[in-house]
Amino acid sequence: MVKNYPQHYQHLLELMGQLGEEAPALMNGFGQLHQAAAQVGALSVKVKELIALAIAVVVRCDGCIAYHVHDALESGATRAEIVDAIGMALLMGGGPAVVYGVEALEALNQFEEEALAVPA
Repeated sequence: MVKNYPQHYQHLLELMGQLGEEAPALMNGFGQLHQAAAQVGALSVKVKELIALAIAVVVRCDGCIAYHVHDALESGATRAEIVDAIGMALLMGGGPAVVYGVEALEALNQFEEEALAVPA
């Protein structure tokens, strides 16, 4: 079955909102950690998203792939940069990372197709 990563991303946002209502202290804490880690520092937000995507591939997290492909694109990453990050994940993760690397590529394809389908 082919995953629809843009829909998966939206579903994750809804579920995280629900979890935030039911466990606000935990989700507020995670939100603060995410905000602190993702802000511009010595690395740009784009570079940080590419690193997060590579980690998502290596740890085999579908939701993380959806989230970080989306956010890498939002931060200005190009297709070539995302594919390069997937390549580094393959190096570090071996065979299982290849399987999730192609999942990340499918997510990239779907997010790009969705962007093209949205009227300007």
